[in-house]
Amino acid sequence: MRARGAKVTDIVVLVVSAADGVMPQTIEAIDHAKAAGVPIVVAVNKIDLPAANPQKIRQELSSYGLLSEEWGGKNIFVDISAKKRLNLDKLLEMLAIQAEILDLKANPNRPGQGTVIEAKMDKKRGTVTTVLVQTGTVKVGDPFIMGLCWGKVKALVTDHGERIQNAGPSTPVEILGVAGEVPQAGETFNVVQNESTAKEISSKRSRIYREEALAHKKHLSLVGLKTRKLKELPIILKADVQGSLEAIKDQIEKLSNPETVVRVIHAGLGNANESD
Repeated sequence: MRARGAKVTDIVVLVVSAADGVMPQTIEAIDHAKAAGVPIVVAVNKIDLPAANPQKIRQELSSYGLLSEEWGGKNIFVDISAKKRLNLDKLLEMLAIQAEILDLKANPNRPGQGTVIEAKMDKKRGTVTTVLVQTGTVKVGDPFIMGLCWGKVKALVTDHGERIQNAGPSTPVEILGVAGEVPQAGETFNVVQNESTAKEISSKRSRIYREEALAHKKHLSLVGLKTRKLKELPIILKADVQGSLEAIKDQIEKLSNPETVVRVIHAGLGNANESD
């Protein structure tokens, strides 16, 4: 979920408790954002609590490459309280400034494109897909292709439960009208010319998917790396103790050469699991 979120967003807001400090899930979120190459704005939350220590959070995050502007770094830090609604306007202002600096723009005058955030089967409404529109405009009646699925937009529902006629860039919206199976989270969403085109694309994708599923796949091994030219080798590193983790990470990253860059995208303690 964090990986998908980092890939579809333009700015990551990292929320860290000023009382609890940096947690394992915080480190995981940082690694996902860095792997996706997305700028990070840090919101230091719960500053209203007696145990809050915003400066300690800045110190802890500096060891993960997040250095606040007041300390000479590039990351924006904003101290907030969600419960007391303190400095939320400042956070929004900083996000607007960051978006302006990055020159984030999208063209609303083109067929809609986006990414599937979530999908479910509803007993009353059928297949309901939550899509983040990233460029263009999606309208009721538009035919679309969504991964292996296709359909025609029957309704657009906002996060407040309101039905709208169109959804522009940066709009999260529920889409009704998917034919066939429930699409997978992370799939791309594209508005196409007509339903026949949507059916044709869906059919081709399904055929390719079946062929790939039946084909014998060879997993990449360290021995096989010699026969493949990789510009970057991303590694997930897990160890039993923190001391070993840091030492191994340091040695692995030194293995980079002009042909291939070795990069540890996530490091942690314990066994490797599905969430990694």
